[in-house]
This record gives sequence, C-alpha cells and structure tokens, in this order.
Amino acid sequence: MMTPKEKIINFLRQRVEVTDAEAELFSEPFQEKKLRKKQIVIQPDFVTQHRYYILDGALRSFINTNEGQEVTIALAVEDWWITDYNSYIFQQPATLFVEAISKSTVLQLSYDSEQVLKQSNPKFETFFRIMAERGLASQQRRLITNLTQSAEKRYHLFLQQYPKFVDLIPQYIIASYLGMSTEFLSKIRNNRVKKKS
Repeated sequence: MMTPKEKIINFLRQRVEVTDAEAELFSEPFQEKKLRKKQIVIQPDFVTQHRYYILDGALRSFINTNEGQEVTIALAVEDWWITDYNSYIFQQPATLFVEAISKSTVLQLSYDSEQVLKQSNPKFETFFRIMAERGLASQQRRLITNLTQSAEKRYHLFLQQYPKFVDLIPQYIIASYLGMSTEFLSKIRNNRVKKKS
C-alpha cells in the first residue's frame, strides 16, 4: 500500500515527467489531515487557503440557496481534488462550503506553497495547468449534460462515469448534485431495478 507521499508523487508522475529529486520537492509542502464526517473545511465569506487531494473518503462542495436548500456543486473521492476554486485562485472570500461526506484523509496544499512550487520549476506549473484544463473540460461536460439530458439520462451517465460514487455518497447528495429531488432519484432507481428483474 502506498504512503500519502507516494500517492501524491504517483499522481504527479501520471501527468508530468519528473526526477526523484523533483518529486520529493513537490511532495514536501503537502500536509496530511484527518477529517471527521460532516467536518467543514471551507465556508463562505472566508478566503480559501488550501486545496485538498483526497487519500480516502469523500468530500463535496455545496451552496445554500435563498430557500434554504443545499445544492451540491462538486464531489470528490480518492485520488480527486477539491476546493472553492474561485476563492482559492483569486484569494477572495469563498461562496461555497466544502465538507467531508464521510470520515476522510486528505493532503492539503496551501495557496502560498503552490505559488512557490510553480515558481521553483516549470514542470510544476505545467502540472497545475493540466489539472485546471481537465477540470474546466469536465465542468463544461457536466453543464451541457445538465442542460440537455433528462433526469434519467443524467443519473445513467453518472453511474457509468462514477460507479464508486454510489457506494460512498448518500443518495440525497447525489440527487442534489444531479439537480433533482431525493424522491425523484428514488423513483428512477426503483424503475431501473424493476427493468432488471
């Protein structure tokens, strides 16, 4: 089993070629942090100081609407990253909550440390650019799916793309992420079960 340091180095090496010395330098500023279930690590009105790489468990970002409803914006499980990107990148007050859905372990990287890494080596700059580009493409795909597909199709695509999310993340959070009520998601799931039997 890989150590936290080995995991983040492995993640880095899947995206850019680095020497052992560079990999060591990259991993240094990451700090391991244990989170309890429902622990909030980012909240609105405070400037986001960290981004989080998930070692195990699951996190989500969400907003509270004026009607008091929680709307899930992003989900993250092992080997994924999460933060309030607008707040983190521009160093302005957050608009999202980020919370642990379950007991989780993360590696946190501070904004200042990230800037030092980028300035120290162009390979690290490339790594963060690749992450940003992939994140943007993923957001665009999700937006288009939400605007053009039925609720059933959205759930079907979600199951195809993220099969391990279903066991780790409560149904009400998945429903919120897909833009539907928990009751409606239950109906879709029941219909799927009936079709299979």
